[in-house]
Amino acid sequence: MRNLVFAFVAILLISCSNDDRPKNCNFLLNVGVSATVNMNLPEYSQLQFTSNSVFVANHGNQGIIVTNVGSGFRAWDASDPNHTPSSCSRLTIEGAEAQCNCQDANKYSLFTGQKLGESLPCGLKEYRVTMNGNNTLTVSN
Repeated sequence: MRNLVFAFVAILLISCSNDDRPKNCNFLLNVGVSATVNMNLPEYSQLQFTSNSVFVANHGNQGIIVTNVGSGFRAWDASDPNHTPSSCSRLTIEGAEAQCNCQDANKYSLFTGQKLGESLPCGLKEYRVTMNGNNTLTVSN
């Protein structure tokens, strides 16, 4: 009988989940990202300066945004994680912030990926950035 109780408790503990991620942060797809950003090219040269960001099309859900945060680089999916992808949910760069064009106009910090102002469950989806050589970045997941 003691073995049966032990087995029941073990099954109960194993079946419990410790997933702290909010249930409604599932709007963005987990698409493969592998982008190369050459900062010697004019369209990416502004990344050589702190606080500047660039949009890179055709990667992620609706493009990616790469930001020079001073101590390195961070990359974010350019789709608002609190909306299903649509024409209004693509983020636009406004200095060191990004904003969606939907009615609620969610704004995010491009330094931290967190929502600015009103609290929302999902921050920006981040991608890995590695430096290859002096002026080339690789963005991947």
